[in-house]
Amino acid sequence: MTGEPRLKCPESAAPEPPARPPLSAPPAEIGRPQARTSGRAGWHRRAGLLPVAYLSALVAIGFTHPFLPGWRWLAIHLLLLGAAGNAIVVWSAHFAAAVLRVPAPAHRRGEAALLALLNIGVAAVLTGGGGDRPWLGVAGAAAVFAAIVWHLFRLATWARAALPARFAITVRYYVSAAAALLAGIPAGAWMLVVDDAGRPRLLLFHAHVNLLGWIMLTVLGTVLTLWPTVLRTRMADGAVAAARTALPLTLAGLALLATGLLTWWTAVTVAGLAVFAAAIVITAVPAVRAARHRPPESFAAWSIAAAAGWLLVALGVDAYTVLVSPGAPEAAGRFGDVLTPLLVGSVAQVLIGALSYLLPMALGGGPAAVRERTALFERHAAQRVAMANAALLVFLLPVGAYVRITTSLLLLAALLRFLWPAVRVLLSARR
Repeated sequence: MTGEPRLKCPESAAPEPPARPPLSAPPAEIGRPQARTSGRAGWHRRAGLLPVAYLSALVAIGFTHPFLPGWRWLAIHLLLLGAAGNAIVVWSAHFAAAVLRVPAPAHRRGEAALLALLNIGVAAVLTGGGGDRPWLGVAGAAAVFAAIVWHLFRLATWARAALPARFAITVRYYVSAAAALLAGIPAGAWMLVVDDAGRPRLLLFHAHVNLLGWIMLTVLGTVLTLWPTVLRTRMADGAVAAARTALPLTLAGLALLATGLLTWWTAVTVAGLAVFAAAIVITAVPAVRAARHRPPESFAAWSIAAAAGWLLVALGVDAYTVLVSPGAPEAAGRFGDVLTPLLVGSVAQVLIGALSYLLPMALGGGPAAVRERTALFERHAAQRVAMANAALLVFLLPVGAYVRITTSLLLLAALLRFLWPAVRVLLSARR
């Protein structure tokens, strides 16, 4: 591919000959005609600005939150609906087209329209929910719902039309994730306009289905190919089989979890969390084998690994919270103990880690440009990962207010340290 580096696929990155025929190109490049390299780079530059903008708004809220009523709700939705939502729609379509060998589009107008609809909806949700204008929030939720239906239809159409592919399981994760979000959106919209006795159960249902369904199913589908690529090693034997085994388990766990939360059957809820955690462990076994063959060295690799650890911690805290709470209102009140490791430790770290690897690669410009961009994200990588995770660990301990403020500032500093090179890379790619 002229003028753009080729990422090594998991099977071909190891020094020894692969045990099976390697793919002709990695997920970032499969099925992409060479003539459209610059157009793809321009698209990812423009699309990459969206999650960066939402993360920048999140930093602004972090510094101004004493003056913002309902800032926690705003911060959660900026991260999940804005930053993670845009990244998922863009990159899940990219990886799905890659593994299914979908030809590159002649233009990006359809994708741009989808993102426009999504972000109009996100803006309305944030304005309506944060500004006490519930029906505007409901209209925004309807727009987001429509955008995800569009996204789901596109993925399903590609999957039906594609020839059998080794990594097609990735697309099934993406389809399942989109379906989970479609189940969670109506509950969130309902809570904007109705406040009744069932609100705590709906809140827990909405949070779990969106976080574990939409976000984590997408992550599990992506890391199948992304993790060994980030490590620059071959995919461990059994990784694809593990992903195929884990998907029905995650869906069964989500179904049990949703049923248990809506009916407040604690045993069913905890069983759902346990099944979901078991599925994560199944996918983690080949990932750990790959890491043993080539230990993590980059910021992206260590961030993704730390995010996996915090996800398991959050699930354990979640199960404990459900077990010790006499009812759904008490569990909803304690849910902040689950959200902090889940959002900051897992979602934010996996998002930042993945973008730190993908953005330099997707913007093209040749090997030298990719190395230069990657170096910006890699500066002081070990210290940044250690600082962020140590600060989060201390924040979760029973410490005083000033310690919490200090650790919060350290977490914001870690986020800023990602945003600065991200903005530089995206703007320099324009020039």
